[in-house]
This record gives sequence, structure tokens and C-alpha cells, in this order.
Amino acid sequence: AECEKFAGDLTVEVVAGTKAQRRKAIATVAAQSQENDGATTNGATTYDGTDVVITSYDLLRRDVDDYAACHFALMALDEAQYVKNPAALVTRAVKRVEAEHRFALTGTPMENRLSELWSIFDFLMPGLLGPYARFRERFELPIVGGDEDIARRLQALVGPFMLRRLKTQVLSDLPEKLESVVYAPMTGEQLKLYSAHEQRLREELTRQKNDKAAKDGGRKSGMSDAEFNKSKVQILAELTRLRQLCCDPRLLYENYKGPAAKLDAICDLVDSAMGGGEKALVFSQFTSFLSLIADKLDAAGVRYFTITGATPKEERLELVNRFNADDTPVFLISLKAGGTGLNLTGASVVIHADPWWNAAAQDQATDRAHRIGQTHVVSVERVIAKGTIEERILALQEAKSDLADQVVGASGVSLASLSRDDLVDLLSPVE
Repeated sequence: AECEKFAGDLTVEVVAGTKAQRRKAIATVAAQSQENDGATTNGATTYDGTDVVITSYDLLRRDVDDYAACHFALMALDEAQYVKNPAALVTRAVKRVEAEHRFALTGTPMENRLSELWSIFDFLMPGLLGPYARFRERFELPIVGGDEDIARRLQALVGPFMLRRLKTQVLSDLPEKLESVVYAPMTGEQLKLYSAHEQRLREELTRQKNDKAAKDGGRKSGMSDAEFNKSKVQILAELTRLRQLCCDPRLLYENYKGPAAKLDAICDLVDSAMGGGEKALVFSQFTSFLSLIADKLDAAGVRYFTITGATPKEERLELVNRFNADDTPVFLISLKAGGTGLNLTGASVVIHADPWWNAAAQDQATDRAHRIGQTHVVSVERVIAKGTIEERILALQEAKSDLADQVVGASGVSLASLSRDDLVDLLSPVE
């Protein structure tokens, strides 16, 4: 659709459908590629046939052997963070496709660790950063350890091949984006449940910290760093439960009948948007919370669309087009499913129902509305349960500068990099 809008003279082939359909389409492209190799007219290279081939990462992984006979002038990865794991099958498949020029586009070149940046560059310019083992020894370990000189050296190495543009630089006519935080204080049974869970986790983390200090002081008791990292999965799972309690205790306790402050706050924001004649996008990491919001909208007679990870790709596009064209006032979207690839400029209010560790992921979700084609000022509301871990996540995002800030000029919180002290701080009152 975008090719038709901006470059209607291009011939576009979408490789999708059944295996047989995809194989036939790729074979046609391969035949055209071979026929046009070296073809010239009056000394100039000519080309006849398909100009652009579009496919998904998942389909490319399945069809990669069929692409062996294809030769492309250019290969571009959109949302290139999909190849951040060098051991993943999709990453290996992408690197097998033959192309003279390679480009990678991503809003999050590094979400958790430096190996992700290495993997993208291994696609773009194999050998620039050396084998991963050497890269880890030369750059990753020193930078993780706080060596700013090594971080600057890496930035100098990759910087010439990275073009970073902010929307403020390239879209001067884009309407303003107004961001604010809406605090929802918990009360009654919700507050009691949250406080009990938080106190239990705080005591466990404090015990581990004290045991570690005792061991460092010469005694043999206590938890080693390796043991702490092993238990971190359970700790992070408990942090997720705390965040669910902030949203609505029914996400943990089916028989809960008490208040849910955040749910009421979100519905008030939706009502306010509708009263002003605006459409709203509501993002949450928890699809079960989106279901509870949907129940409230149903009870109020408010129409809405929903996209989650379970929504088929074809249906997503249909829902997006309908939302942008009709008067449906609300779109409920899971953060993971709707963070990329959707154009929802029909909305001018974005509501984040719960904060995610990596602010870049939330920014990408906001950009579904704040993008080319938007004609209204976009209001972004982050709904936060007052005095809880959610408030401290915001503080951590502001206080903790992660690796991406040093290397590519972005910032955020790496969930994988949280230390024991970071986790304890998350459960300490915000000053």
C-alpha cells in the first residue's frame, strides 16, 4: 500500500500465501534476476520485471533455500531488531540472501545487550566488528563494566555507518506531541494486596543482599552472584505480579471484587477524548488487562477494535483501515503486537495503561499515531499507580543510562541488566 502511494511506478511482489504460491513467486523473481544480469541498453544497465519483493521474517526463514537463485541489488530490513539474536534461525536466513547493498532500519538497535548491535552489523558489514567472541572480549565486557573510553571507541567505529534521525529533524510540520503522567492512587483491598506482595518481595531481596554482604565479609553463608542471577527469573516474575496488581487485581485473583483505580482512570481518559471528538489508542503489555478494559467499554456502550498477538496479520490491516476511516472511538492494542507496523493517524490520544521497562518500546507504540499523516496535536497519557513499582520504573528510566545511550545516543532501561541493588531500589519509596 505504501509503495502504491509513494512510488506507483514500481512493480511490487508480496511473497505470501501457501508454500506453493510463495515458491512460484520466488522462482519468477529468480528467473527475472538471471535474465537481467548484465543486460544493457546503449551502455546502461536495464531491468525488466519485479522491482520490489516484500516478505516477512518468518516466511523468509521458511523459504530461504528458494532464494538461493535470486540476486538482489538491495536488501532492506525493516524493524531490524528481529535479527538481534545471532543464533536465531531467522537471523541466519536473512544473512544467506545475496544482495549487493544492505540496509537496516530500526528504532531500537539495542534493547538489552551489545550483542544485538553486533548481530545487526554482522548482517550489514560482516567482519567490521570481528567474530562475536572477539567483540565480546574487546568491547562488550569492558563497556558493561563501565569503561567509557571503550564505549567511545565503539561509537567511533560504528558511527560512520549509522544515520540517526529524530522526527523533529525530518518532520518539521509534524504536529506537537504532549506527554503527561496520570496518577491513579490505589485504595482499599487493591492497596492491601499490593502492599502485602511488595513487602514480601522487599524482605526477600533485602535478605539476599545481607547474605551477600556477609559472604563478602568472609563468612561462607549467603548467595553468590551466580545464584542471584539464577533466582532473578523468579524475582522478575514477582515484579510482573506487582505490575498486574497495579493494573487490576483480577489479573491475579479471579474472585477479586474490589476497586481498580487504574481501570477507572483509563475509562475517564477515554470519556474525555470522546467528549473532545478525538479517537484514542490504549496500549497495555497485558492482554488480559485489555480484556477488562473492553468489558468496561462494552458496559458503557463504547465501540472499539482490538489487536493482540493472536490477531491475524490480514485482519490487523483491515482493522487499522476501518479505524482510520470510520468513527470507532477506541483501539485496544497489546504493546508487543502493536508497537510496530501500524499506521493509526486517525487517533490523536495515546494512553499507556502500564509502563514497560524499555521506554523505547513505548515510544514506538506512541509513534503509531504520531507519524506522517497526523494532522492533530497528539496527547500521550501514561497511567501510573501512585506510590508503586510503576512510579519507580519511571524514576529508573530517568536515572539509569543504559548501554545504548553510550553507543547510539538512545536511552532506556535494560531489564536484563538490572542488578540486585536496582531491584531493591525498585521497591523503595520514591523521594
